[in-house]
Amino acid sequence: MTVKFIRRLSTLILGSGTVLILASASPLPVWAQQVACMVNGDPITDFDIEQRSKLLMLSTHKMPDRKDVLNELIDEKVKIREGKKFSIDPSASDVDQSYAAMSGRMHLSPDQLTKSLESQGIRVETLKQRIKADMVWSNLVRGRYKESLQVGEKEVEEKVKEQGGEQAPDNTQGFEYKMQPIVLVVPRGSSQEVIESRKKEAEALRARIQTCTEANAFFKSMQNAAIRETVIKTSADLPPSLREILDNTPVGHLTPPEITRQGIEMVALCAKEPTKVDTPKKREIREKMYNEKYDAKSKSYLAEVRKAAMIECH
Repeated sequence: MTVKFIRRLSTLILGSGTVLILASASPLPVWAQQVACMVNGDPITDFDIEQRSKLLMLSTHKMPDRKDVLNELIDEKVKIREGKKFSIDPSASDVDQSYAAMSGRMHLSPDQLTKSLESQGIRVETLKQRIKADMVWSNLVRGRYKESLQVGEKEVEEKVKEQGGEQAPDNTQGFEYKMQPIVLVVPRGSSQEVIESRKKEAEALRARIQTCTEANAFFKSMQNAAIRETVIKTSADLPPSLREILDNTPVGHLTPPEITRQGIEMVALCAKEPTKVDTPKKREIREKMYNEKYDAKSKSYLAEVRKAAMIECH
């Protein structure tokens, strides 16, 4: 298992609320599954604690405190039970889809991820249980408290002003881009020479095309090429690297060619208009404010649910 794989796994699971980083592990001991706690009649065993400890070790590089691990497992039990009260109970298929999506983001198949975990003495069910609890709780909090979690545009505007947004136009200025993606097809398995030749062709076309009308007329009649329908995005929808490319491309012209799986891709920039509807700064602030509201509501709701639960620990 490579260091690159380890870091990729840790990063992905950290982002979803499940904490991991692969570390070497000895084979699991064979013992009776002693019950450490009963949560609403559902047991948490010493084996469950050991398995979750291994998962947590994947990010901390050290053995977590047993009490913290136990609290996390208790939280999951009450979350899943609360979800059932509101008919939120993800099926095994739903969990498998989330697990597959996670492995896909790591450029692995679900089987490869499973084998990697098992090689460290971690059962795949341990991770899937964590995924299920996250799915349930997210749906519960967002569903039950949808209205109170909303962030008003006035709140966002005020926060932008507080942070000096008016004095920082580069951070608050947004644009609406109208674009048409273009691809010059390169058959799979083509040699590097063919790819480079196609890329040079794309560069020549960049110098030739001056308007989107020209781009449509040319690429719709060109063999092994295609121009797609217009796509409209704001600055807030795009990553900084892509915004920079578009801002450096004159309207009517094509962006620099990029080699992809489909071939050589470019974008025809058909229009670029200033907008204050949504800007990168506003999007950042809105998401931060929403997350703060979500975290506060999640914490208070969980405390309420735990208080009502029957928890007996030995």
